[in-house]
Amino acid sequence: MNKLNRYLESTILKPTMTGEDVDKLIKEAIEEQFIGVCVPSFWVKKVARELQSQDIQTVTVIGFPFGFEDTATKVSQTKEAITNGADELDLVWSQTAFHSGMNWPKIEIAQIAHICHEEGKILKVIIETAYLSPDQIQTASLICQDAGADFVKTSTGYAPSGAKLEDIQLMRSILSSQTGIKASGGIKSLAFAEQLIQAGADRIGTSSAKAIMDELRSRENLSL
Repeated sequence: MNKLNRYLESTILKPTMTGEDVDKLIKEAIEEQFIGVCVPSFWVKKVARELQSQDIQTVTVIGFPFGFEDTATKVSQTKEAITNGADELDLVWSQTAFHSGMNWPKIEIAQIAHICHEEGKILKVIIETAYLSPDQIQTASLICQDAGADFVKTSTGYAPSGAKLEDIQLMRSILSSQTGIKASGGIKSLAFAEQLIQAGADRIGTSSAKAIMDELRSRENLSL
């Protein structure tokens, strides 16, 4: 297992975020050597510039937070984010198309996966598990995998609930080992992050990444 910091994507995706918030996020990510920093597209250029000498991925979101945009808009967002320096793209899939029984989500993901992979970038697809039954989570996860997604991600943080252990376990049981799982939404404690990793999560997206590392250090100090 990797060290905990290499599972953590430190995230700010709140409407009231400021440049000072982004500066703090970057500083903490460098200090802790997190695997990635996830920010809205507006901040991608700055984050990519300041992390260019670091082994830290610049991550941004596409179609956030509801996935309502048409595919052409998401494609444009993806290309611009890559141009601006994004290493990884977290795409909110078309929830409305999926719940309408359409095949469009798979077609859309395949198009965007092709763009990402041509540029050597990683695509994660957010399926928003809070709105899905276990059977739908299984179907959605396999759609993402078959369409070429590198990761399936649980949540945007804007739904009634976020990552759940049983959802991660279900996703891991049906996805191949080549398809990663990113757990996100409501992950605020060390214990929960570790449980999600044990359940099969390869990434943890959280706005509490620094606090989780502080908690880990406190636990280690107590054990000395």
